Amino acid sequence: MSKIIILTGAGISAESGIETFRAEDGLWAQHRVEDVATPEGFARDPNLVVDFYNARRKQASEVMPNAAHKALAKLQKDYDGQVVIVTQNVDDLHEQGGASEVMHMHGALNSALCAACDHRWPAPMVMAPGDPCPKCRAPAARPDIVWFGEMPYDMELIFDHLAEADIFAAIGTSGNVYPAAGFVADARRNGAHTIEMNLERSAVGNQFAEHRTGPATRIVTDWVEELLGGCQRQQRPELS
Repeated sequence: MSKIIILTGAGISAESGIETFRAEDGLWAQHRVEDVATPEGFARDPNLVVDFYNARRKQASEVMPNAAHKALAKLQKDYDGQVVIVTQNVDDLHEQGGASEVMHMHGALNSALCAACDHRWPAPMVMAPGDPCPKCRAPAARPDIVWFGEMPYDMELIFDHLAEADIFAAIGTSGNVYPAAGFVADARRNGAHTIEMNLERSAVGNQFAEHRTGPATRIVTDWVEELLGGCQRQQRPELS
């Protein structure tokens, strides 16, 4: 059974209205990484950090999945093989679009984490520093987001999937953030065909065997149609 591993980044959600980080007017142009996306920033000013993610949670609740999210969900459902979606995004647009078992390597806006006991629970729309953990009651709630300097989630499982990939696709990623930027090298080393889909080549674009440039809603849907069309042709019995 063939296996497709798909890595998605901010570019796939941009057409839904989610702000990207690295665009000229993106989130990192408005906020210092050190202030809102590091454990040190949270320790220094928890109100600023929690307010930042409250605003992002509100924004995410007001948008809808686009055609690219829905196309990947269709691929997961209809492909004659396994399709694993790994996302750097903290929104839930993949799930809203119909995808299942999405691996959120950088955490999720709709989840809260206890810094004391590692318990997770659905985040309220507005969190506050010092919110109590519903399990241990410690006033240690924080956004369930992987900050710079922290280990992304599910890395061992992701590397196991990459070792088995026949196709590795990166969609809407900048190629600037590791370890995700190194996935293409791992996939190539294990013999996978690699394809990048983006508005322009990423920082690691030269490592991909195939490139498609343009809006995700167009190039991803076209790619999925090609893959599913190929499956249907292979399954169609030959006429004698």
